[in-house]
Amino acid sequence: RSPAGMLLGAAGLLLAVAAGGRGSPAPEQESPPGSRFVCTSLPLDAAGSGCPLPPVPMQGGALPPEEELKATVLQLRETVLQQKETIGSQREAIRELTGKLSRCEGADGKSAAGAWKNEVGKGKDTMGDLPRDPALVIEQLSRTMQTLKDRLESLEHQLRANVSYAALPSDLREMLQRRLGDLERQLLSKVAELEDEKSLLHNETSAHRQKTETALNALLERVSELEKGNSAFKSPDEFKVSLPLRTNYLYGKIKKTLPELYAFTVCLWLRSSASPGIGTPFSYAVPGQANEIVLIEWGNNPIELLINDKVAQLPLFISDGKWHHICITWTTRDGMWEAFQDGEKLGTGENLAPWHPIKPGGVLILGQEQDTVGGRFDATQAFVGEMSQFNIWDRVLRAEDIMNIANCSINMPGNIIPWVDNNVDVFGGATKWPVETCEERLLDL
Repeated sequence: RSPAGMLLGAAGLLLAVAAGGRGSPAPEQESPPGSRFVCTSLPLDAAGSGCPLPPVPMQGGALPPEEELKATVLQLRETVLQQKETIGSQREAIRELTGKLSRCEGADGKSAAGAWKNEVGKGKDTMGDLPRDPALVIEQLSRTMQTLKDRLESLEHQLRANVSYAALPSDLREMLQRRLGDLERQLLSKVAELEDEKSLLHNETSAHRQKTETALNALLERVSELEKGNSAFKSPDEFKVSLPLRTNYLYGKIKKTLPELYAFTVCLWLRSSASPGIGTPFSYAVPGQANEIVLIEWGNNPIELLINDKVAQLPLFISDGKWHHICITWTTRDGMWEAFQDGEKLGTGENLAPWHPIKPGGVLILGQEQDTVGGRFDATQAFVGEMSQFNIWDRVLRAEDIMNIANCSINMPGNIIPWVDNNVDVFGGATKWPVETCEERLLDL
């Protein structure tokens, strides 16, 4: 049932009660004992013909009943919507009317209120279009109108808050929401991919670094083994040093150093076919003099012996790829020198750094020419080939001794620098190998 119908029903109820009690005392006066009120239910459409309504006194003159009814309806409607105080006063009037209705009796002696309650209990509306309880009508109307008002205010507030967003078509809003969701998911996916790539790159870098470190450690261990020397040779002196490349990092180093010398003899076996020049079989450098003792064949020059940076050319020819035995003697007295190849004296001379003693405490290098003590090698001056039996004595050996060493008749280790495995270290890829026997080297001549 609509609120307008309920309002009209309430107005009809009030008018019917007023018509039934015209001869009764005023509401605030006590009714005489034994007086009764007769309550009659009237339909709305019979209000004008069956039971004429008395005029309601109004300010400014009487109005027709229809106008009075309309005015009453409008007054009730405005009261429900705008004035809660008026609703309270109407409740007082309804309570007074309810008191009167409680004293109404029907023709059979039963109270109208009791009949009403019985009918209500049976689920029958005895008042036609009117509600069962007028107080409930007012409360229901009040709640209904307040609910509608609250819903309207909520809708207006939401409309004001979302006016710019609501102006967009619903399809466009949904499309924008889906697009924003897709972009957000793509961004999160890209971030996750970048994090995975970063983690993978870190793992690969760590694995590569670990692999590189393992390889370097293995190489260092191998180099360390080579530097310590290989004692697996049958005899400590039966080995050779191989320097296969012309570089500035392949070389051998004699662990012992030289004392101060006034004479020396250097003998060694070597084999080389390098061209031009076999390079530097050995060099001895001391602080302040990198060319204290040097044997070198550089470029197209003949083999040279340097003592204290003074030079003597030697008549030796050893770049044919065969084993040759070389011996060089020198004494500070008049700077006398001798050169032997395969046991034979091929040259002699004097005035090579005369009266200059060989300084002690230097570095003796095999295969490289030193520009500073123990370093600054030049690849163009490096020795390419093999060498063995490098020995140094602190005197000039006799020619007979040199011949016997060359033809394998005797084995004379140097008393200053002997050729033994644990006295020779190799670096940069230079290697130690078992050497051919002395007789085999002779057959190679």
